[in-house]
Order: sequence, then C-alpha cells, then structure tokens
Amino acid sequence: MNEFKRMRCAMKPYAAVWSARNTTQLCLAGLLCLGLAAQAQTARLGDILDMARTTDAQFAAAVATAKSAREKLPQALAGLRPNVNLTYNQKNNEDNSTAYSGTLNYEASSTLLSLNQPLYRPVNFANRDQAEFQVQLADQQLALAEQDLLLRVARGYFDVLQAQDDLAAATAQKDALVQQLAQAKRSFEVGTVPVTDFNEAQSRHDLAVAQEIASRNDLEGKKNVLEKSLAKPLPPLARLTAQANTELLSDEDQRALMQRAAQTALQVAIAHSALRVAEREVAKRDAAHLPTLDLVLAARNDTGVNATPFGSSQTRQSSIGVELAVPIYQGGALTSRTREAVADQQRAEQELSNAQRQAELDARQALLGVQSGSALTRALRQALTSSETQLKSTQRGLQVGVRTRVDVLNAEQQVYATRKDLAAARYRTLVSALQLKAAAGALQDTDVRAMDALLAE
Repeated sequence: MNEFKRMRCAMKPYAAVWSARNTTQLCLAGLLCLGLAAQAQTARLGDILDMARTTDAQFAAAVATAKSAREKLPQALAGLRPNVNLTYNQKNNEDNSTAYSGTLNYEASSTLLSLNQPLYRPVNFANRDQAEFQVQLADQQLALAEQDLLLRVARGYFDVLQAQDDLAAATAQKDALVQQLAQAKRSFEVGTVPVTDFNEAQSRHDLAVAQEIASRNDLEGKKNVLEKSLAKPLPPLARLTAQANTELLSDEDQRALMQRAAQTALQVAIAHSALRVAEREVAKRDAAHLPTLDLVLAARNDTGVNATPFGSSQTRQSSIGVELAVPIYQGGALTSRTREAVADQQRAEQELSNAQRQAELDARQALLGVQSGSALTRALRQALTSSETQLKSTQRGLQVGVRTRVDVLNAEQQVYATRKDLAAARYRTLVSALQLKAAAGALQDTDVRAMDALLAE
C-alpha cells in the first residue's frame, strides 16, 4: 500500500505535465476551430446580395409599388363588365292621411335588383388600354429598382473593400514610420544625423497616424452605408485576390453596350411606357365627349304589412332596356381636361428624349471608367514594381551613406500611395463594368454573382 502511494506521488509531476500539454493542445485546437469558423463565415458578394434582397427597404417599397400598380388592369376591366347591385330597405310608417279613419301604422320593405352592362363606353375601352401600359410600366420600374439594388450592393461591397485596403496601407505605413522614427531618434541621440532628420521622421509619423484615423473613420462610414441595406451588422467580407482579372468586358462587348444603350436602357423603356400611358390619357379625354350606351335591367319588389285597411300590399315591377347618355356641355371641363392631357403627352415625349440622351451619357461615362480603370491598373502595377525597387535601392543607399533618411521616407510613402491607388483602380474597373451593363439595361443578377470567383476564400 505504501509502495502504491509512493508511485502515485511520483507520477503526479508527469500527470501535471501531461494535463498541461493536453490543455495547451485543446486550446490551440479550439483557436484553430474558431479561426476556421470565422473564415467559413466570410461573406461573398452573392451572399450580401441575398441578404439585401430580403431586407433592403428601398427595394421592398418598389416591390409593393409594383404590386399596387398591377391592380390598375383589373380595375379597368371592371368597367367593361356588368355592374350588379342589390338594394333592400325596411321602414316603419305612420299614415295620418284623411283617406283612413285614424292613424294607420304599417311596415314596408323594398327590394331592388339592378344590372347595368356597358354596351358602348369609349372611355372604358381607352382606360383598359391605358391600364395595360401602366402594368407594363410598373414591371419596368420594378426591374429598374432591382438593377439599382444590384449596383448599390456591388458598389457598397467594393467601397468597403477599398476602405479596408486604405486602412491596411495607412496602418502599414504608420508601422514603418514608427521604426524609422525610432532609428532617427537613436541616430540623433548619438549625433550621427542632424535634428532635421529626426523632425522629418516625427512629422511623417504624426501625419501617418492622422491618415490611419481618417481611414478608419472612412471604413466605418462605408460599412454603415452597406449595413443600411442589410439592417444588421456587416459580416466579414471576402477580399479581392491579387491575381484577379478585373477586365471583365472585351472591347467588342464594351462597344456593343455603348451603342445600344439609348435604345435598351431601362430608363428609356420606362419613358416609352410613360409616353404610351400619356397617349391613352388623351384618348380617354377625347372619348369623354362621345355618347355612352348601356343595357339596364331592374327588378323591384315593394311589400307593405297592414298597409291598407284590407291587409298587406305587394307590388312587383321589372324593366329591361337601353340607356343612352349624350354629354352636351359640362362647363368646359372636358375640353380643359383634354388640353391638360395633351400637355402631359408633350412632357412625356420630352422626358423620353431626355432619357435616351441620359442613357447614352451614362454609357459613355461607364465606358470611360472601364477603359481608364483598366489602363490605370496596368500602369499602377508597373509603378508599384518600380516603387518597391526604388525603396530597396534607397534603403541600401542609406546604409552606404549616399542616401538620407528623408529619401527613404519619401520612397516608402510612394510605395504605400501606389498600392492604395492600384486597389482603387481595380475596384473602379469592376464597378464601371457593372455600370456599363446597367446603362444598356443588360445588368443581371448573374453578372454580380460571377464576381464571387474573383474573391478569396
């Protein structure tokens, strides 16, 4: 028994070591799992779009507006169908006429069933034609709202990525300047560099700190814009890979989209439909001057309980016929409404012309963004390589005494500025490609989701 106790006591240190090692391994495994889980929760552009489609208030309002506008057609068709009404009333009557001795109290009821079938109502036919274009207009406006959602989400997504890149560049620059400041301080203290070098390093460091604060605030602002569509905090976003090809459109595609924008843009289609609605409104106002003809059926039943000294009475009456109405003069209101509708039609014609010009302008601007973004990306890639090479040469020159510390600071600043400009050019190219497709009315959900292939896991 004592031997067993001695063995157990001897094993305690090893057990403690084993327990500590296992605890450490478990902690590392837990941290690894948390890291993998965080990586798995990274949202791509398609994921953010799915969230926004269900939570974006602006798009939801557009869906409700389209749903409301589609009811114009059933309402217009109702004007061509029979109108059937049933009227019933119950009354208690008191008759003090001299036809009867004393007062006669009795109950009376009346039932009227009527049917009115329009036979010739030009206004109703014009209203039906107008409603068809109003439904078409509602569908086009909803398509425009969906296209706007795609653009807003994609632009917001890449704005956040660009702000993150700007912050990363500002932080890296600040960290590098911290080291430069420390080296300058040591060199100044031993008297190997003048005070001007130390002051220059301090100034650059302070400016880098301010730039990092500004970049952090800008990132929060860009996140808030995207979170407005999601109605919840923004999850971690997948990043654009360094090798991603941002030139998504060939030269032929760019020219084709540019050339057809004035005809196929959704804004132009909406303006076309609005003009058709305005034309049908003029037809409605003109038709208001014409006669109308209706088929009218009526069945009436009047019953009186104790309505006469001899008991109850009952009267039934039925009628069928046509009713003709001819507008002759309404104080000039019909003519005024016609002039109003003609003016609205002229306005719609000018709005169509403006929509075509605007679509062409939007396509030109987007095409310029694509072309300049692609050219700028290629140039900045080369400039970044050159800037990094220059920085290495300047650092070596400082070591051998042919370059100053200010030269190194300038070279480092040039590298970080070039990286920032390169990231901005890549994002601009991607967004401009989407804007060019949108300007031609060709932007689809699949175009936005295809960009997920450019994002890192």
